[in-house]
Amino acid sequence: MSDLTRWVTAHGAGHAQWYIERFRRMAADGVDLGGEARLLDAMIARRSRVLDAGCGPGRVGAELAARGHVVVGVDVDPELIEAAGADHPGPTWLVGDLAELDLASEGVSEPFDAAVCAGNVMPYLAPGTEGVVLARIAAHLREDGLIVVGFGLDRGYPLADFDTQAAAAGLALEHRFATWDLRPWQDDAPFAVTVLRRPTATP
Repeated sequence: MSDLTRWVTAHGAGHAQWYIERFRRMAADGVDLGGEARLLDAMIARRSRVLDAGCGPGRVGAELAARGHVVVGVDVDPELIEAAGADHPGPTWLVGDLAELDLASEGVSEPFDAAVCAGNVMPYLAPGTEGVVLARIAAHLREDGLIVVGFGLDRGYPLADFDTQAAAAGLALEHRFATWDLRPWQDDAPFAVTVLRRPTATP
């Protein structure tokens, strides 16, 4: 496993359980937690295969599964994966380091039509592994598959670095928005939602 992720080092003991209970309370209160899934759902075909990279307790992947997609969620935190399985049976939830992502070794060999990284996954990665993670996710996509990534720009991970690393991973930038509900991108936006695509190989 790569060096400890910022998710592990930035929070004390008990943070994962707090995070799990936070979203359970929000769901019980009827808070709309499906925005990220609605965006991706609008971009992909019915019954697509979706990788929820950094899935946390499973709220995005579960919403995509409810819309008929085949979902595999991966997260480095075992507590979050345990909660995902308990709260959202149906999708495949796996403990794994995104920097070492190799789902074929877990028996998941078919490529994905799309991947999603919601909930500030990228800024929480172990420093220096961001480009590797993008490359590992890209390697699990079929040609012409897409990745939608959203993160806050106040988290110490520069958007310019992300763009450079995505390009190095062979991913083409197609769209950028300021929110998951598609508000127009502005250079001073505090959040970025980026759509990347793995190009089709040239014959």
